[in-house]
Amino acid sequence: MRALSGIARATYPEELLEVLVAYGRQPSVQRNMAAREARGEILYFLDDDSQVAPDFLERAAKHYRDERVAAVGGPSLTPDSDNALQRAIGIAFASKVGGGGVRNRYRKAGSARFTSDSELILCNLSFRREIFLAHEGLDERLYPNEENELMDRLQQEGHLLVHDPELAVVRSQRPTYRAYVKQMYGYGRGRGEQTLIAGKVKPVSLAPSLFLIYALLVPFLHSAVFALPLLGYLLVVLAASIRGAIDGRDVALFPRLLLVYPTLHLVYGAGVLRGLISPRYRGGKQTHWDVEIRRVSTDVQRSTFNVRQTQS
Repeated sequence: MRALSGIARATYPEELLEVLVAYGRQPSVQRNMAAREARGEILYFLDDDSQVAPDFLERAAKHYRDERVAAVGGPSLTPDSDNALQRAIGIAFASKVGGGGVRNRYRKAGSARFTSDSELILCNLSFRREIFLAHEGLDERLYPNEENELMDRLQQEGHLLVHDPELAVVRSQRPTYRAYVKQMYGYGRGRGEQTLIAGKVKPVSLAPSLFLIYALLVPFLHSAVFALPLLGYLLVVLAASIRGAIDGRDVALFPRLLLVYPTLHLVYGAGVLRGLISPRYRGGKQTHWDVEIRRVSTDVQRSTFNVRQTQS
């Protein structure tokens, strides 16, 4: 597990560090259970493949000296060792055309700053435990977007969120096109469901869905003028793909970006519509799978496990 290997090299007092690994099939439930089991003041959530810098805990802890801060995180960067498709996905996420207002989740930009949920991502995100538990943690009806829903609530109450680019983790993108399509559909569906739960609409989150509807209607519109926005979109994608291939210094990125960009917009848009029309949490009683929490030694070479298994 890459995350554990990185944590083992963390420059943080071992007596102040506790590592819990949550196993299961419901990430929101797993993280909430781990948070309740934890004994520290700060919760730091990582995915199992998040590669951290040795000083990440020290750097995050400094931001919590401001008692107004409830959450601190940084971006998730795509490694150069990823294949061409994965690097194309990373380039798209980090661009204005692909990532748009959330692109700073996937690139290092600027300095540490107060922010919103648009710059924070759960594979590299910490919370003040007292505040996390006081708000009942992550909404277990949601996956993904559970962290966005929580951070929205925290900001509405006046708590501060911090994005620190130097807290970056390195994490691979989806290895196949099929996995990428599933990811984008899931992201969109989570956004649609979060919109219903929050009871408020962020117009920008509906843009991909509106574009999808428009693209589906174009063949039935009998005037060429209606196709002009689609032509403009294709030119933007072409320009972004050329720029991405140049910045990535790999011509193999170009054809992949031509596919990645439209997939990001159209599949995400379809997911949002599905989430709004048919949210999963209204489908009846939720099934809770077994969740196992393990307390792990920070010395990965001689790890011992205290196992606690809970079925809900």
